[in-house]
Parts: sequence; structure tokens; C-alpha cells
Amino acid sequence: MSLIQSKLPTVGTTIFTVMSQLALEHGAVNLGQGFPDFPMSSDLTDLVAKAMRDNFNQYTHMAGLPLLRERIAAKVAMLYGTEIHPDTDITITPGGTYAIYTALTTVLQPGDEVIVFEPAYDSYIPNIEINGGIAVRIPLNYPDYSIPWDKVKESINPKTRMIMINSPHNPTGAVLRESDMLQLMELVRNTQILILSDEVYEHLIFDGIPHQSILRYPELLHRSFVCFSFGKTYHCTGWKLGYCISSPALMKEYRKVHQFNGFCCDTPKQVALAEYIQNKEAYLTLGSMLQQKRDYFRKLMASTRLKCIPSHGSYFECYSYAGISDENDKDFAVRLTKEFGIATIPVSAFYKDGKDDRVIRFCFAKQEETLDKAVEQLIRL
Repeated sequence: MSLIQSKLPTVGTTIFTVMSQLALEHGAVNLGQGFPDFPMSSDLTDLVAKAMRDNFNQYTHMAGLPLLRERIAAKVAMLYGTEIHPDTDITITPGGTYAIYTALTTVLQPGDEVIVFEPAYDSYIPNIEINGGIAVRIPLNYPDYSIPWDKVKESINPKTRMIMINSPHNPTGAVLRESDMLQLMELVRNTQILILSDEVYEHLIFDGIPHQSILRYPELLHRSFVCFSFGKTYHCTGWKLGYCISSPALMKEYRKVHQFNGFCCDTPKQVALAEYIQNKEAYLTLGSMLQQKRDYFRKLMASTRLKCIPSHGSYFECYSYAGISDENDKDFAVRLTKEFGIATIPVSAFYKDGKDDRVIRFCFAKQEETLDKAVEQLIRL
């Protein structure tokens, strides 16, 4: 007899762990999980070491190092023209996923509905359900993965508590446009609906497209939690540091949850980031650097039989194998790993019902030699 009743009875090991383990077992090139295989800035690691030597090794403020929050606020003003208050509107968190979980935990009551667009980052629906909420899943339009706003309007009812958006989008690399934000604004106006905006890839956006952050839209910001990641911006995903921006009333409640969970984050890294964030080029040039990698990978992939579904942001680009095989995408991904030495992620893993369009996701945030090695194998398909 079990001692507990699972709060997530349908959840097992994540597909990222499964595919990464399979890659290890077969010595495969791992283009599955979203992390770079190139080094982060030595200037930033040196600043962390200096902060440790300078004895910044004890707890810092629960909401985050004040200087770091001040400099984030200055960055937001520069990028998006919006004034936010570092004391009341920003909380530093142990990663972007934590920031998302905390926002949901702050506001959800049992039976509340949250509109989620699929394919969706794998933490969203478990985060909703463990808080007693109900995920209302709306499929994005295939193959461009745009939001079907007519279906969103049809799904809104008195139980709708929140709408979750993600741009640039994981897993597809789709990005929201100004027209999307205006439609969202119209839908939630004069309602009590909140918004959670996952913007961890805010600087990884390509093709000259401006990032449509919630922070550009004061009417939306007052009802939103906006989540970011230092790990994605500075190539240090293992640091697990991010932050959330919201309005003062929402952030007051957010911090009540945060203080009894994470409480505060790694002090020396915050000290280092407060200094390094002043290097604007480090994040302003990130999009062009990653676009070069996307374009390099895309050019290589043109020699394969896989069909590109264009990405405009993130670490990722999706490819259809519908013209190659009738296998389901998980079986195809497993076969790629075992027989061709390439680990990917099947996109059906990002749908709760396993919707399968025969699409796999590649991470191109890798060194050129890594991408070369991978495509050499894929050409054999």
C-alpha cells in the first residue's frame, strides 16, 4: 500500500532526461536538450570568483541583490521604454522554470482554468495541475505555430484565471508579433484574467524581428508575471538564475510564496551579474550570434531529406520527417539516436495528448564542429 497519493500521477521522467541518457548510452551527438556546448564568458566567471574572494558569500536580500534589480530596471527602460521599480516589481529567482512555478502557485485556486498553447514547454501543465488548476490546451496552428485567437476567445469563461504565452517559443522557435499582443490585450481588457509570459529567450530572436515583450505594453504588464533567464542570455544554463517582473500588487503576493521556498538566490553570481549586465553588447549581439548558428545549421540541413519548419528565435529549429518515415516521432527519434548517433526531441512530447505531426526538434546552439558531425549522419537518412 502506497504511503502517498501522487499529485502528478501521469508524469514520469521528462523526455529531455530520456533522450540525453540515450545519447550517452550510444555516444550520440546531443542536439536534443537546450544547452550550449561552447563556453560562457570568462569575464563573467572571473567576476563570480572575485565576488567570492570579496566575501559576498552570505544570504542577500530575499527579492534579489538590490544593485542587480536596479540594473535590470535600467535595462528594461532602455529596451522597452517602460519604467519599473526595482524595489517592488522585480524578484530574482532560482531559474526561469522556478519563476513560472511560483507565479502559478501565487494565484491559482482549485478549479481555476489556465489557457496553455501546445506544443508547450514541459513544465507548464504539471505546474498548473499540482496547484489544483485545470489546463485548457489549445493547439497552435501547424506548421507556423501561430496562435488561433478565435479559439482563445471561445475558450474564455468565468473560470479562466490566466493565459500563458511564450515568445520566442520553445520548442518551435515561433515568435509573437505586435498583432498578437494587440489581440491579447483586447481579449483580457475589462476582465480579471492574468497573464504569464515566458520570455527566457528574449534576446535570442532573429531576422530583425523585434521582441514583443509584455514589458512594452503597460496595459498588459499590470496583470502579468513576466519570466526571464540569465542562463539563456549568458550561456550558463547550469547556474539556474532568472527573474520575474510584475506589478507591485502581484509581486507582493509572489514574494510571499518565494520567501518560503527559495527565499533568496546565489549571492556571488548576483554580484557578478550586476556588474556584467552593464556590458550591453553581451546581450544585444546575442540574437545575431545565434542566428548565424541557425543559418549555418539550416544550410547544412538542406543536404538532408528533412523539411525545415523555420524558427525565428530560441535555441531550436524543428524539422518534419513526414516525407521519410511513417514512424511516430518518438520511435523515429529513438532510431535516430541508436542508428545514426543523433539525439533530438520528438515534438509530440510537448503535447499532453501526444499529438504527432511527425516533427522533431533540434538544438543548434552548438559549436560548428558539433553541427557538422550531426548533419554528416543525418545525410544518411
